[in-house]
Parts: sequence; structure tokens; C-alpha cells
Amino acid sequence: MRILPILLSLLFFMACKPKHPVRQPVPVSEDTTFLTGTFYVIRHAERNPGPDSTLTVAGQERAGALYRLLKDSGLNKIYFTPYKRTVATADSLRMHLRIDTCFYAADTSGESFIYQVTRHGDWGKRLLVIGHSNTVIPILHSLKAKPHTDSIGENEYDRLFIVRKTREGTELKEICY
Repeated sequence: MRILPILLSLLFFMACKPKHPVRQPVPVSEDTTFLTGTFYVIRHAERNPGPDSTLTVAGQERAGALYRLLKDSGLNKIYFTPYKRTVATADSLRMHLRIDTCFYAADTSGESFIYQVTRHGDWGKRLLVIGHSNTVIPILHSLKAKPHTDSIGENEYDRLFIVRKTREGTELKEICY
């Protein structure tokens, strides 16, 4: 007889045990900005000889032209590699417009740039990206853009690639400045 109340108590506790909720998938909202944005991608301006050199006079003039071209574009952030020439190319925009900056590693895959944009939550924004002759095209490819060229010449400093990424696709425009 003593076992019957114990069994009834166990049965009662098992019947009252809450059921585990069924997990429902959460749909991605329609206004998601992940993998979207406007990217202004350039090579640094003309530089002096050396592995981590500064800009030449012509490079400083080109950096000024870049400032005049993009000062009203609504830039949110500037991404550049940790080299003097890339930082100096962005100096006018960075200082006059007080734009936040971020370094990314100069790699020939574009992965470091994509990682940093994701890490800093900068998808959906307007970003200036300053790279090198061997990194600009890989960055464009990592953004799913299809440039008409597969390389940038050693003496080419005047190309500006504008990549507009939306959920519907990627648009690429190239201009000289």
C-alpha cells in the first residue's frame, strides 16, 4: 500500500512536466542589409619608391581629386591597408569629413576586407576601400562584381570602381578621376 501513493505521485509529476517548445525558423527580415552596400574601390595614389612609402606630389594631388569627387557621396567609413600610401590617399576625406576608418590586411583574395566589413557591421553602408594594384581586383571579385579587366597596371592610379550591392544583384561602374 505504501508503493501506491509513491507511484501516483510520480505519475502526477510526469504528467505536469512541461513540454519542450518546438523551435520555429525565424525568417530573414525584408530590410536586411547583410551583403549589401555601396563600395568605392580604388588603388592608392602615386607613391614614392620603397616598400612602405609616402605619396608623391602627383599622389597628393590625386588624393585631393578623390576628396573633391567623394566629399558629397555620403561615405560612412574608409577601409585601407596599414601602409602609409593608402592612409595618405584617404587623409583629406578622413580629416575634413571626420569619417571613421578601419584597417584590413592586404591579401590577394579579398577575404580580409569581407571579414572586417562583417566584423564591424558595415554591410548596407557607403564605404571607400583603398587597396593596391594586386588587391583591388580580388576585392571586386569578393563583392561579386565583374570588372572588365583582370589586373591593374603598375602605373595605373586613376580608376574608381563603384560597386552597388543589393539583394537583387551587383552593379559595377568604373570611372577615371
